[in-house]
Amino acid sequence: MEKRETFVQAVSKELIGEFLQFVQLDEDASDPFNLNELLDELSRKQKEELWRRLRSLLTDVLLESPVDGWQAEEDLGEDDMETDHGSKTKKSIEIIRAITSVILASVSVINENENYEALLECAVILNGVLYALPASERKLQGSIQDLCVTWWERGLPAKEDMGKTAFVMLLRRSLETKTGADICRLWRIHQALYCFDYDLEESREIKNMLLECFINVNYIKKEEGRRFLSSLFNWNINFIKMIHGTIKNQLQGLPKSLMVHIAEIYFRAWKKASGKILETVEHSCIQDFMYHGVHLQRRSPVHPRVREVLSYFHHQKRVRQGVEEMLYRLYKPILWRGLKARNSEVRSNAALLFVEAFPVRDPNFNAIEMDSEIQKQFEELYSLLEDPYPMVRSTGVLGVCKITSKYWEMMPPTILVDLLKKVTGELAFDTSSADVRCSVFKCLPILLDNKLSHPLLEQLLPAVKYSLHDNSEKVRVAFVDMLLKVKAVRAAKFWKICPMEHILARLALDSRPVSRRLVSLIFNSFLPVNQPEEVWCERCVTLLQMNRAAARKFYQHAHEHTACTNIAKLIHVIRHCLNACIRKAIRECQEDGEEREKENVSVSLFFIPAFGTQEEKG
Repeated sequence: MEKRETFVQAVSKELIGEFLQFVQLDEDASDPFNLNELLDELSRKQKEELWRRLRSLLTDVLLESPVDGWQAEEDLGEDDMETDHGSKTKKSIEIIRAITSVILASVSVINENENYEALLECAVILNGVLYALPASERKLQGSIQDLCVTWWERGLPAKEDMGKTAFVMLLRRSLETKTGADICRLWRIHQALYCFDYDLEESREIKNMLLECFINVNYIKKEEGRRFLSSLFNWNINFIKMIHGTIKNQLQGLPKSLMVHIAEIYFRAWKKASGKILETVEHSCIQDFMYHGVHLQRRSPVHPRVREVLSYFHHQKRVRQGVEEMLYRLYKPILWRGLKARNSEVRSNAALLFVEAFPVRDPNFNAIEMDSEIQKQFEELYSLLEDPYPMVRSTGVLGVCKITSKYWEMMPPTILVDLLKKVTGELAFDTSSADVRCSVFKCLPILLDNKLSHPLLEQLLPAVKYSLHDNSEKVRVAFVDMLLKVKAVRAAKFWKICPMEHILARLALDSRPVSRRLVSLIFNSFLPVNQPEEVWCERCVTLLQMNRAAARKFYQHAHEHTACTNIAKLIHVIRHCLNACIRKAIRECQEDGEEREKENVSVSLFFIPAFGTQEEKG
């Protein structure tokens, strides 16, 4: 009880030393004194007296040492601060810092039935002082900012002025520093922005700083930063257009990895918007991205970034209500016209978006309308496969594989068969474009991920076996990659799609990119590491008998597909077999030699008496 009363009485010019000592004890972590606990224990009467004393002390200090002179003294330098007047200023700042600490702690213990008029006056005075503080007084600036933030969050009288001050100061500091703490605090008071009148001249600086936030990586990467940026769309319709223009101008310079965050900002803004704001976000931002996604040149560095933004919305339609209807409505005047455009690049861009967004529909359609819309989009798929421009046909192949893989069970069997026969029976042999042929084998693995497609593909794929001998290397590479996928998902026996004789013939002749893949494809067939080593040797002999040149290529790349120990074992087994063969050959030679000697001896014994008798006769 005595300490509480002592603290209240210490808030005066006469006992300023004791007051400062109390505040220093609170800042000392090793001391048990806690200012928050002491304030919480004060009675209503003691609190009101404390706040009156704080107001009186703050007023006296500012009258004796006006804030206007602080900056001038700092400009003069440290030597001038050593004078009596300079020391007095330093003392005044120390007292104001202590007063601010007590006021900040007092905000959390205010009750509605208490008279905190004096505390309000102190807060308003400090709010006015903040802008005049010299740059060196970082600590005091931070304390007053904390006071403004806390005052705003408590919703106390004059919170608008306090919130505006805190908003501007935190916004400015967040752009100057690299830490995310200020961004988090700014997000906490983001609604203070609505206290600013958009059309007033004083808001010009705010607009410029807010637009700078949209090209600040710290804001884009941080969760609270993205939440803050998306909230800015609700300030004013005209500001939405400024935001969108700023982002578009900076798209080329932003890393592609950040585009998902940019898209998230737009999506959150759309999700929270309503009325005119929603209409502006949809037509001035999202639909503008759609237009540029269709009409930008493919080689433009901005094009892939625009597609990243749209892809985010396409993926959200599966998990967020209302997105599918919005996409259908906004794409309607752009996408279908783009698919029929005379410019082939526009058709190609539109095809990419169509494939990714498929099906583009309004979930509110009845069954008849839905069937009609889906049928129309299947017809668009057929049109893409027959387009005179190779890039559009390639996109059509991608679309067929993606869509059939995803919606296999929902699509009519006749349409499935017709589309895949078109791809494997015609476009796989498109003589006018190697890119189209390549896209067939690059995209079929997408379809192979769906097990339901395996029986049909097992029937269709043998027809493309001669693509292994395509005159374009990239087509051969894509074809072998497809065979590797067939093997991996066990869709069919790869040698039934492309006979082993063809594979070995191509392995013997082809370039490194193709031959390495072919070795990977047939590796387990000719070096089955999970089987006994005798089998390895048998398979080695079989491979040599089938194609010696292919065997040489196979063993050149074998080390890339198994451990060195297995290669060493294979060498050991081959050496062991060779030694056995050599010993067998030597033994057979020796046996043959012994038999010949025996035969010679027998012959000699047979002829010697005859010769002897003849001599005797002679």
